[in-house]
Amino acid sequence: MEWTLVTNFPGPLLCCFVDGFDTLGSMNKAFTKETDGLDESRCPGCQSPGVAVGCAVLDHQIQPEFRSILGDHAWFCRYAGCPIAYFHIWAGQVLVSQLREPVWPKSQTAPLCSCFPFTMAEIEADAQEAVPVRIRELYAKSQSALARCSQLAPDGQCCLTGIQRLYFRLKKHP
Repeated sequence: MEWTLVTNFPGPLLCCFVDGFDTLGSMNKAFTKETDGLDESRCPGCQSPGVAVGCAVLDHQIQPEFRSILGDHAWFCRYAGCPIAYFHIWAGQVLVSQLREPVWPKSQTAPLCSCFPFTMAEIEADAQEAVPVRIRELYAKSQSALARCSQLAPDGQCCLTGIQRLYFRLKKHP
């Protein structure tokens, strides 16, 4: 009996040759490296961690002629300087230029909120004032049925955490 490691498959396999016949078997877990769960979600362009998104986001964001590149799920690259918007390690990638419209943070002029147009200028204005009135209004709107972050936002997540982070950064370093 002869065992040979087969490496041209997605996972490691052992091939056993017995009396002229070969059989494939999964490699014993003791001989495989455990993944950290991040391998598939790293952007192939910049190696930044991606954010998992579903079909609703992809359908909304990607131009119809490029939508077939990706399946039902993919990852969004949040790194502003990377030309890749969405990717899937096995299916391919969609570039920023293949989106229906500019998205934050890929475009600094795009609204930070996809549900209610909220711009960087509004965060800057709130940072100059004693009370963040605009951000509080956005928070109130985000609690309504009109907020559809899981479908409209490029990363499928609510924008408020990022907006608050930018606001506090501006308050600290005007």
